[in-house]
Amino acid sequence: MDVILLERIAKLGQMGETVKVRDGFARNYLLPSGKALRANEANKARFEAERSVLEARNLERKNEAQKVADVLEGKSFIAVRAAGETGQLYGSVAARDVVDILAAEGYNIGRNQVVLNTPIKTVGLHNVELHLHAEVEITIELNVARTKEEAERQAKGEDLTSAEAIYGVDEDALRPEDFFNPDADYDLDDEAAEASEEDGEEEDK
Repeated sequence: MDVILLERIAKLGQMGETVKVRDGFARNYLLPSGKALRANEANKARFEAERSVLEARNLERKNEAQKVADVLEGKSFIAVRAAGETGQLYGSVAARDVVDILAAEGYNIGRNQVVLNTPIKTVGLHNVELHLHAEVEITIELNVARTKEEAERQAKGEDLTSAEAIYGVDEDALRPEDFFNPDADYDLDDEAAEASEEDGEEEDK
């Protein structure tokens, strides 16, 4: 289907351009959202008559989006999630979760403005793109961690996907003496004898 764009749309074109798109995309998104008109002579004339109004409205929306962008650009937000020792989340963080996290901080962002092609499934620092307007795109940081304390450590550059990071244990540096007291007086023969006597008493019963 050929449509006339009423605003700039990434990967499609600029306001006023006539472009060919899939019928489903036009019917389900572009036309009902007011982002395009069917390309015919009547709508072309309508667009030209309303061009100045549309351009003014687009500029207003762009300026509003830019104000939000100036505040959000480069900010970091914490998402506390349950995860295993290797950092794998038991769930995931999707676009709707990003919307909720931002809303809790007082930012009203639409789900369709969050560009997250695949859900986040590991702890760590993740960059998330926000398309606030066709001409305003920014990146925020999502600090996904098990606790706020771990998020703070992560923000300082720590890797929290190992036992060493979580418990302070260097798995590669573990030695046999870490598992028993080297100063204790162990008599393995006595222990074996006691175990044998106990087994014999059990059999007599």
